[in-house]
Amino acid sequence: MSDMRLIVAGAGGRMGRALARAIADTEGAVLAGALEVPGSELLGKDAGVLAGLPANGIKLSADLWAMSKDADGILDFTVPAATIANVAIAAERGLVHVIGTTGLSASDNAVIKSVTNRAVVVQSGNMSLGVNLLAAVVKRVAKALDESFDIEVVETHHRMKIDAPSGTALMLGQAAAAGRGISLDEHSDRGRDGITGARKPGDIGFASLRGGTVAGEHSVTFLGPFERLTLSHLAEDRMLFAHGALKAALWAHGKKPGHYSMADVLGLADI
Repeated sequence: MSDMRLIVAGAGGRMGRALARAIADTEGAVLAGALEVPGSELLGKDAGVLAGLPANGIKLSADLWAMSKDADGILDFTVPAATIANVAIAAERGLVHVIGTTGLSASDNAVIKSVTNRAVVVQSGNMSLGVNLLAAVVKRVAKALDESFDIEVVETHHRMKIDAPSGTALMLGQAAAAGRGISLDEHSDRGRDGITGARKPGDIGFASLRGGTVAGEHSVTFLGPFERLTLSHLAEDRMLFAHGALKAALWAHGKKPGHYSMADVLGLADI
């Protein structure tokens, strides 16, 4: 099979530049387009140079329809509005759409899933191998421990992150809820301030810390009578997410239409 031709959405951002570097390092993948928002001062800049690589002749553009004519997939770690704007074009062009965008609403996710009867979408709150293994373990532990063990999810990110809890924290919360056989929406405690009253049995708590340049730290703690168990993951460089996204794209190339996750990519879906 020929190299997979990939577009990077948000190519001028930190994650976009990391994705461009990851593509350059990945056998079987080639950069086919670099997407940026209309009006960006980076439009027309060379994607390779922005990523700290030699010039590659791929100029940042706001025209996804034009650049996707000869592409196979799009790597999308942007913001909800941009991702939703990309969904219809990606589906119409038959692109594999790898979505790592977080902060998506229920209606945003409904839009994404509406195209999966005719398009291939791989979506995850975190593309790293370690985090997805962590989620599988969290699900198993939550199933093994009853409600006498409270569950708390704590995450830390750099000061520029705009959404909270992080997509990864919510993914870990969903894993814990699945292990318990409950709905996270109905058993989620995301804010404690003032006189909150005692903790509700069965709730899954979240805390978000912001500051510095932290790429991502997540922990899930099970607090029981006289003992605690903490499972954690520390991301040292966002390149790990970029390489995970490349793995997802190459895995999805040629798959039948559907909505997939990193658990599918890594063979963890049945855990």
